[in-house]
Amino acid sequence: MKVGITLPQFRDDAEMAIDVARQAESAGLDGVFVFDHLWPIGQPDKPAVHSLALLGALAAETSRLTIGTLVSRVGLLPGAVLVNALGSVHRMVGDRLIAGVGAGDSLSKAENLAYDVPFDPAAVRLAEVAEVVAALREQGITTWVGGRSPETRRIAVDHADALNLWAATPAEVALEKTVPVTWGGVVRPDDDVPVLLAALSDARAEWAVVAPAGWEWDEAVSVISGAAGMVPR
Repeated sequence: MKVGITLPQFRDDAEMAIDVARQAESAGLDGVFVFDHLWPIGQPDKPAVHSLALLGALAAETSRLTIGTLVSRVGLLPGAVLVNALGSVHRMVGDRLIAGVGAGDSLSKAENLAYDVPFDPAAVRLAEVAEVVAALREQGITTWVGGRSPETRRIAVDHADALNLWAATPAEVALEKTVPVTWGGVVRPDDDVPVLLAALSDARAEWAVVAPAGWEWDEAVSVISGAAGMVPR
């Protein structure tokens, strides 16, 4: 199982995110991932470094790490624009890119409405996820579809390289036997990171992407990379 970390992008500039990515690369982690939000969920007064801009910086500032989105949301940009933007990153980094794609949900709806961007019905958004993922795979880009619904799972089975299950338990990961599964979720300082990663590895997750919350970032990188070294990779 490969192990990655999300980055501190909810701030005014990208410097800390880039620094944490460099630390992650030096520590031997497999990848760094960025969220696709215009502000931290529920905090519209807080800043965010845009995911695509941050990916461009990471393409230049890292040399080995996988870089990816967890996940790019259809509907914030036209599908063709999103495909073109991720394709541009792919031309810079090749197989180091993973394009996670999702439909968004009620928690992200406010971001669309604040900028007069339509938030289409779920069926429309899911259809666009399928179209975007298919177009990305035609360019040779590794894709994950993020979500927990049966419809999302079908898209992953039919069109993507993996299904990303956010905040799933290891038992839930183990239940999925039709499509490769990757995991993402929040981990806090009082969580037992080695036990979590071992359980996800035993459940046959292909990736675990840890989103640290409440940590100092250098400590998070150290603990997560140390735990990653204890599981088969």
